[in-house]
This record gives sequence, C-alpha cells and structure tokens, in this order.
Amino acid sequence: MADKRLTNSFKSYVGLDDDYLNTSNEDSFSDQLTVRLLPGESLVSEAQNVLMFAQVRERKQGKSGLLCVTNFKLSFITADEKSKEEVAFQDVLQLGENDVCLSNIDALYLFGDKKRKLVPDSRNITEKVKGLHIICKNMRMLSFSFKFSPVGHGKTLTNALLHHAFPKRHQLLFGYDYSEPQYPCSSETVMFRDAGDWGKELARTQAQGWRLSAANHDFQMFSSLPRWLVVPSRVLDWQLGEAGRHFNSGRPPLWSWSSPYGAALVRMADIVPTITDRVQENIMLECVRKTHPRLAPPIVLDLTKDLPSCRELQNSYLKLRELCTPEDIKQFWVQDQHFLSSLESSKWLQYVSACLAKSVQAANILMRDTTVVLQESDGRDTCCIVTCLTQLLLDPYFRTIHGFQSLVQREWVIMGHPFCTRLAHVYQQDVSNQSPMFLLFLDSCWQLLQQFPTHFQFTETYLTVLWESALLSIFDTFLFDCERDRMAASAEPNDPLILRSVWDELVNSRDAALFVNPLYFPSDEKIDPLSFKPSLPNIQLWLQAYCRYIPILEISGGGPPQIDLTARMLTGQVEGGFEGPPPKVGSFFPFSPPHASAPPPALLLSSLSLNTSFHSSEMMLDSQSILNAPD
Repeated sequence: MADKRLTNSFKSYVGLDDDYLNTSNEDSFSDQLTVRLLPGESLVSEAQNVLMFAQVRERKQGKSGLLCVTNFKLSFITADEKSKEEVAFQDVLQLGENDVCLSNIDALYLFGDKKRKLVPDSRNITEKVKGLHIICKNMRMLSFSFKFSPVGHGKTLTNALLHHAFPKRHQLLFGYDYSEPQYPCSSETVMFRDAGDWGKELARTQAQGWRLSAANHDFQMFSSLPRWLVVPSRVLDWQLGEAGRHFNSGRPPLWSWSSPYGAALVRMADIVPTITDRVQENIMLECVRKTHPRLAPPIVLDLTKDLPSCRELQNSYLKLRELCTPEDIKQFWVQDQHFLSSLESSKWLQYVSACLAKSVQAANILMRDTTVVLQESDGRDTCCIVTCLTQLLLDPYFRTIHGFQSLVQREWVIMGHPFCTRLAHVYQQDVSNQSPMFLLFLDSCWQLLQQFPTHFQFTETYLTVLWESALLSIFDTFLFDCERDRMAASAEPNDPLILRSVWDELVNSRDAALFVNPLYFPSDEKIDPLSFKPSLPNIQLWLQAYCRYIPILEISGGGPPQIDLTARMLTGQVEGGFEGPPPKVGSFFPFSPPHASAPPPALLLSSLSLNTSFHSSEMMLDSQSILNAPD
C-alpha cells in the first residue's frame, strides 16, 4: 500500500499549466465580489479570477475567486461567499475562513518554472507572477494561481503583499489604524499596571519579606521592566538601581510567587558578561535568603544550560513546521513514512519535556519550603515559561481562566517578554532573535491538560485561539517588547495607539463557551500540587495546533473534540436539558472546514452553568459565533 502511494502519478496543486476544477462557473463573478473591511481597514490591492487550491487532499481541488490584500489581512472571496450574518468564524480573531492576518505570514514563494523565495526588503517584482505559495506562522499553507487572472494582477498583488506583510516600522501595524470604538469592560483578569494589583497578589499569596518598589515608575531605571517591582524588603531603591546595572537587561532578582510557608519563586537574569565578579549577585541572593522566615538559602536553577536558546527553538520550530505543512499529498505520504523520526529530529517535544521537567523540579523544591531562583541569560524567555508552569503546577487559582490570563499578563506581558521581536511583527533582516517561546509555553500547558483533564477551567481550543491571537496585529498584549514601549505608543501625541487587551476579547467572545472545560472541578485548597510526569513517553504532539490544516488527518466523529462535546451534552442531560446522542464533529473542531455539522449553541451553553460568573449566556447566541456554523 505504501509503495502504491509513493509511485502514483499525482500532479502538484500548483502545476500552473494543468486544467483545474471549479473554475468555469465562477470566473464571471470575480468582478462582483467585495472584501469585508473592519473599521480603519482599507483595501490595498486585489487580483481577480484567482485559483486557491485545497491543502493536502486526495483529489486535486481548486476554487476561483477574488484575492485581496488590505492593511490587515490577505482575504480570498469566492462566488458562494456567505453574508456576514451567515459566516461562522472565530469572533476573537476577526477573520473569515479564507482570511489570514498579515502578521501571520512568515514566507512567500513564487511558483513558475521553479520555486523561488521572496525577500521582503528586495525591490518590486517585475516578472510575471504565475503562482504564489504562502507559509504562515500558525502552520497554515496557502497556494494560489494567477493563470486566469488579468495581466498584471498577480504581480501587483504580490508586490503589495510583500510590502505590507513585512512592515519595517511598528507604526505600520494595523493596530494603529484599527478604529473600532473601545469600550471599557469589567474583567476579573488582573492587569498589574498599578500598585493595587500587585498588593492584592502579595496579600493573596501571603508573601513574607517582600515589598513593592516604585523605583522604576518612569521606566528610566530598567527599560524592559514594569513600573512596579516586588523586591526583597531589605533592598533599598538606590541599591536596586546599583544592582540592576550588573544584570543583563537590568534584571535583578524579582518576586513572582510565594507559598503560604514562606518560600518564594524568584526570577533573575545572568550577570553582564563584561563583569568578572559576582559581588552584586551574591548581595542580592543574600537579600533573597533573608526573605525566608527560617533564613533558608535559596536554590538557583540555571535555565540557560538545560533549556533551548532562541536560535535552537526557532530551528526546532521550522523543522516541525516543515513536517506539518506538506505542499501536496505526495509529499505528505513521503513524510508519513518517517514521521516519528522526523518529529524526533526536530527536538520540539524534547524541548517541551525539558521545560516541564524544570518546572516540576522547581515546584518540588518549593513544596519543601525552599525558595527557588530561576536564572536565565536575559530573564525574558524561558524564565517566563518555567515561572508560569511552576505556578500552574502549585496554585489552583491559575488554572481558572481569569487566573491563567492574570498569570500570562504578569509574567509575560508586564515583565517584558519581547513579543514583537520573537514573533517578528516588524521585519528584521537578522532572524536570530525570532523564536516562538510563547508557543512552547502554550504547548506545555496543553500537556498539563492531557494529564489532568478536570483540573483546568480552560480548554485546548482556548489555548489554540490564544496562540492565533498572538499572531494578530490588533491586540497590544502581543505587539510590544515591553511595557514602556506600550505606554509610549498609547501616549504618542500625533498618532496614539488605542490599547486593546486580548483578555477583554476572550472574555466577551461569542465563542467563549468553547473555552470552558465542562469537566473542570475547582479546588478549595490554596496549594494543590499536580504530580505531572514530564518524561518523553508522556508527551504528545498537539494536533489541533499543528495539524488542523491537513484535512486528511481529521477524524470524523472522533478525537478529543467529540469527547468534549459528549461531556457537554452529559452536563446538559444532568440538568434536564438534552437527550439523545451528541452530533458528530471532526477531531479538529471548531477549526474544521464547515462541511461537518456544528452542535446546537444551547448544548454548549449548558456547560456555562457550572461557572455563570465567567460569561453571559446571552452573548453566545449571536449568529457570528462558530457555534452557529451552518451544515
């Protein structure tokens, strides 16, 4: 069977001289199609009678339509395009089924006589463009042919895409143009932008020996750190400034979490390479020791030695993406012959396992009432991962949706993870600093969900949508490298940026029912440690995140989404709401193509009765929700 698959006479989707399906009946409608625009979004370029090819299917398929580039997205519109009221899409992402945010685009290739990668900072393309191949950061692949387009349309659109998908300045991102009114909304997610938020968290964790410092209130002392810092009580502000100059990125030991017994979780950067002595580091660690009620010395865990660097993780991610984005069905079957060995050679699961193992180690030390200091080169990457995972393993509050959002807001956003640089929102020739650290963290969280399905209020769909949101050019949450840059952009006198938190959108999303785990059982304990097994045999590949754009891998009526739907229906039956078998969904639901039937909205709403404070059920019935997807 395998030999037959490898030797069949398959022709590539992008064989531009081939005859295609589904083209003759739709070509004449191309000039009547229009793209839906958000407030502030403008059309940049369009190409008519473009063919878009289905990704990795057994039969060669293509659709004809209008391909558009705006200042926000690449959009493909077909003649059978549904009205806005009929379309089912993820409300948080503001995208349709055939839309891709420009910030999500990672690489462009021209197809003609041969495949050629386009360099963003090169001059405009002058030759005729026959076909375009697009690789996205979320493992999506798009292929288009301009065989039937009017002369010059393909070249014009490709130049526009090349220019707008790789902006040279931060102010060119769509977030600065988006003009949808922003209304303040109440949320339980803690933003950690004022002293009160930090004070409440110190009180909640019963932190001892730590104080809140305003030494960095104007961002002049430490540019990548927030205005408010939690430091050892014995450290004065002038001592903090003196010590900060000895650490990379100005990051001395800073508090993250405390156990009720007095042990603390601390994060810090390494000493500046040009400094030969470690006097200031020893002084600061002595101050950390004195925060412990028993004056027990802390244990320092060096993350740089055991966890991947930015470059190592980026190389691993590119290998994983190559494995999950086959160009055609022939390549898919070739890769399938050695899928496991290729997955192992990418080292992605090894890195996930390493992050979880280090977090388990830190959690075990804290449970022995010993302070843990996490040290990393700059303290802005793997420190964020291990700090968050450790708190997820110990503190049940962070396993709720609002608690998790508050955790990410504090440890990633406010503490200055360089999202803009790592996710390449702004184009740079030097790609050595590009790295999906946030994806590695979300993958590690997903592994926790697999071993403890009743301990987390959020679902894998929530984690997937959160990753997709990080690739949007709308939310300030993921657009900046630090809080100082975010505040400066919002205070710009000529072109101020309206700050739009992703947490508000997630909480108020019409699809929020899919983010709530119907099997969640809250813990009443302040400390509820999870005995996670981080070894490789217990680590799985996150199929919903990495393989959902390979339709051939989808299981109809099976997989985790079907189990989740059954659990939701059982919840409804217990409450006297529903009877009979649950409808069938694909294993990539709700990211499946709309060929499968979607479950009734009210069925999914039944799970919200377990936590009515999370969301108003009234908003779930909007027709834009993916819960109302047509058959």
